[in-house]
Amino acid sequence: MLELIDATKSYEQGRRTVNAVRGVTMRVNTGEFVTIMGPSGSGKSTLMHLMGALDTPSSGRAVFHGQDLQSMSDRQRSLLRRDRIGFVFQAFNLLPTLTAAENVALPLLLGNTGRRAALVRAGECLERVGLAHRADHFPDEMSGGEMQRVAVARALIADPEAVLCDEPTGNLDTATSREILTLLSKLPEPGKRAVIMVTHDPHGATFGTRLVKIRDGLLEADEPVRR
Repeated sequence: MLELIDATKSYEQGRRTVNAVRGVTMRVNTGEFVTIMGPSGSGKSTLMHLMGALDTPSSGRAVFHGQDLQSMSDRQRSLLRRDRIGFVFQAFNLLPTLTAAENVALPLLLGNTGRRAALVRAGECLERVGLAHRADHFPDEMSGGEMQRVAVARALIADPEAVLCDEPTGNLDTATSREILTLLSKLPEPGKRAVIMVTHDPHGATFGTRLVKIRDGLLEADEPVRR
């Protein structure tokens, strides 16, 4: 479903060239929960950005269901991210003036979906993450764990084929982190959806089905998670 083929990504920082990703080849299939681990600066977030069409490789290829992401226009990649890929970040990125339901519905409201239909769908997604009773609450009325559940519901609003998570438990306590990780572990569906999560937490990585380790922009290991 998602594939990197000899992908590299380099950045210019002043007079210095930073090689964030160096010749990585990997594939993610539907039904998998892939965790990506590595020390700070290892390239793990850059790797996720390449797979989520948030960035394009400097060389090599990033492919989503057979489509070369680099050959697509900016608008095509934007629509791909809106309609087929969900994102969950460490910062919840909720708009403070919108209710939980409105925050979840926002991707549909920005498209061609009517407000009523978008809010009905948002209610279904909030129910899935156990927050249907908080639909009319604003972010400042919710705990950190509740706000991250709202973010997960928003990532699911378009019924995406991939959900990409960048340190989704980084701002949460241990008990709440476990709740969010348990929720994420239930999202992959064979033939329908994969989950990819960047984390620095070895315990968090055990919730996945496969562990990818990256160091200095290079793939260090790619192995099934043993429980």
